[in-house]
Amino acid sequence: MTCPVRLRPVIPGDLPIFFEQQRDPAANRMAAFGATDPEDRVAFMARWEGLLKTPGVTARTIEVAGDVAGHILNHTTAGSPAVSYWVGKPWWGHGVATQALLAFLQQIATRPVEARVAKDNIASLKVLQHAGFVIRGQSAAFAPGRGEEVEEYVMVLEPEPLAQAG
Repeated sequence: MTCPVRLRPVIPGDLPIFFEQQRDPAANRMAAFGATDPEDRVAFMARWEGLLKTPGVTARTIEVAGDVAGHILNHTTAGSPAVSYWVGKPWWGHGVATQALLAFLQQIATRPVEARVAKDNIASLKVLQHAGFVIRGQSAAFAPGRGEEVEEYVMVLEPEPLAQAG
């Protein structure tokens, strides 16, 4: 079942919902590279307040039927433009992440843009590939959501090639 999504700017009232979504142990394990302490509400709110004030960061709330289903961001990671997203567990498997990412990529002009995904997060890997991201590299880093080093793919969405005049 596919649920239609809507993207809108993040408002302060969304943050408590985002906090509760990121506290889910299964979601943290799957995402791997989340908050150091998912129970630390103060750190979570401070991080989001900083993100929302940072020039060049585009943050959107993902809504499904008026409910906050998650969020999606365009930001900079290690000096490169990047996207990341989080979808609450009730919306997993309903096409929400795919629809949100495709819609978000229409709103941001930045290309190339990077995304990172734990190698074993097959669902997110498929979402990124469906949106046109390709694997360009690999890395490994400590993942707070798992308490261990985790291998990840570095994926890139390149600019569309210019059409040849003919």
